[in-house]
Amino acid sequence: MTVDHGPVTTTERPSEQVAARTRSLAAGVAAPLQRLAPRRRRDRTPDPARERVGGSGIVDCAVYEHGHRRPGSVTPQEAWEAVQGRPERFLWVGLRHPRMQEIDDLAALLALPSLAVEDAQEQHQRPKVDRYGEQLFAVLKTARYVAHAELTATSEVIETGEVMVFVGPQFVVSVRNGMACSVGEVRRQLQEQTERLAMGPMVVLHALADRIVDDYEGVTGQFEADLDEVESSVFASAQRQDNVTRVYQLKRELLELRRAVVPLERPLSQLASGGIDLVPEPMRAYFADVEDHLLRVRGDVYGADELLSTILNATLTQVQTQQNEDMRKITAYAAIVAVPTAITGFFGQNVHFPGFGSVATFVVSSLIIIISGLGLYRGFSRRGWL
Repeated sequence: MTVDHGPVTTTERPSEQVAARTRSLAAGVAAPLQRLAPRRRRDRTPDPARERVGGSGIVDCAVYEHGHRRPGSVTPQEAWEAVQGRPERFLWVGLRHPRMQEIDDLAALLALPSLAVEDAQEQHQRPKVDRYGEQLFAVLKTARYVAHAELTATSEVIETGEVMVFVGPQFVVSVRNGMACSVGEVRRQLQEQTERLAMGPMVVLHALADRIVDDYEGVTGQFEADLDEVESSVFASAQRQDNVTRVYQLKRELLELRRAVVPLERPLSQLASGGIDLVPEPMRAYFADVEDHLLRVRGDVYGADELLSTILNATLTQVQTQQNEDMRKITAYAAIVAVPTAITGFFGQNVHFPGFGSVATFVVSSLIIIISGLGLYRGFSRRGWL
């Protein structure tokens, strides 16, 4: 016998209904939060190579043997195979605004540390040198002086970028972000110094650090010209109205350079003093020389910052003094005007007193107004209020 149970209907249990509503509410809340999530900062300098469809971020890849560049064009895979088992060789891969996939491919090929790779894919890092086993990862902030016809309250004076360097026993990977430093020029100069380049991959890190610190010195030298121009304008007889905003803009631009210079002191000290034993003994003296130049730049940056603070305080004091002088003048003229107002109010009251309505009273009140006004003007002028 067959039992007919009627049409089959599906009903949700109360717990399942609550779970479904909870998922729906969570999805509705997550969507706005995803839209409000902060986006990662990108380098403000556009790179034409990155805008090309299919453009590669690998600028140069070469194998060096005893300081000499081996001829021919090779891929990173071919270069890495060429240095295997040959301690006198190392490869140097130069990248500029690479794609994440390109960095990931190199990380898999050269066994780069994952934490360092993650930092390399993120821009606006602090200058540092980290050790991962037999490898070093360095972040160097580059700086470039931006030429301008006239310094204004919105002028860009200093542009910064980054060079990140992976250094291993037989490889160097340099990643450049921004336009403030030419790694290609450093490569060409090193290729002319074969004896130095034969010392190994650590020479590349020193050459990049040396070039970047030398650029700092050039930036501070050109920055002083803007500083002198603002200082002359502040203490000139005919002052500009936007001196305060120009000084503040210079302080903001100088802060960009300070963020690049000051944090680099400790990493260079570690490389120069033997705090990182991966640095060969002959190379420590080279890093010590770079550290010495950096300390000189740091002193220039601190000096410029203190001078800007002094100029800003002097400018604000001058503005306050000018306002006080204006208030004194306004007060003096108000006092002069108050005297005739009081006299005319007295003689214009609706009370009949002796001489009210006569010509003599009008003459006397007019003389009092003129004499008192001239007397107040002369007294204020003597005191420098007018």
